[in-house]
Amino acid sequence: MQKHTGYRPNVAAIVLSSEYPNKCVFMLSRRNGMKRGWQFPQGGIDDGESAVNALMRELKEEIGTNEVEILAEYPEWISYDFPQSTKGHLYPFRGQTQKYFLVRLRSNAKIDLFAHEVPEFEEYRFVGLDELFKRATFLKRRSYRRVIDYFIKEGML
Repeated sequence: MQKHTGYRPNVAAIVLSSEYPNKCVFMLSRRNGMKRGWQFPQGGIDDGESAVNALMRELKEEIGTNEVEILAEYPEWISYDFPQSTKGHLYPFRGQTQKYFLVRLRSNAKIDLFAHEVPEFEEYRFVGLDELFKRATFLKRRSYRRVIDYFIKEGML
C-alpha cells in the first residue's frame, strides 16, 4: 500500500448494476442525515486486512451485500483531505487515501441499507454517468472523475 502520512487507508467501490454491460448505471447512496451526501460505498482498511477483504467487508456493512464480481482495480491510491470543518472531529487523520474497485452486482444480490446495526446510508439509486456527477458530493467528484475516466479509457465503461 502506498504510504501517506496522516491519511487513513480506505477502499471505495464503484458499484454497477447486475445489468452491466448491457446497461451501465452506477449505484450512489445517500449518507444518513446528509441531503447532498451522495457517494459510492467506501470504508477504512483495518490493520492487517487486504484491500479486497476490506472492500468485501465494507460492502456487506454499508449496502447489505458483498455479492459482487470485481471487474477492475484502479492502479493507484488517491488521497483527499477532509473538509476543514471536520478535521479532528471525525478522525485523527488529515484525510483518506483510497483504493478504488469497479464491481458489478451479481444477479442474486439483495441490497439492504439497514442490514448493519448502524446504517451509514438511508437511500440509494442507480444513475447514469451525467447524473452521477451532478448528484455526487462535491468533495468526491474530482476523485470519481479521475477513476471513471480511467475505466472508460481502459474500455471497462
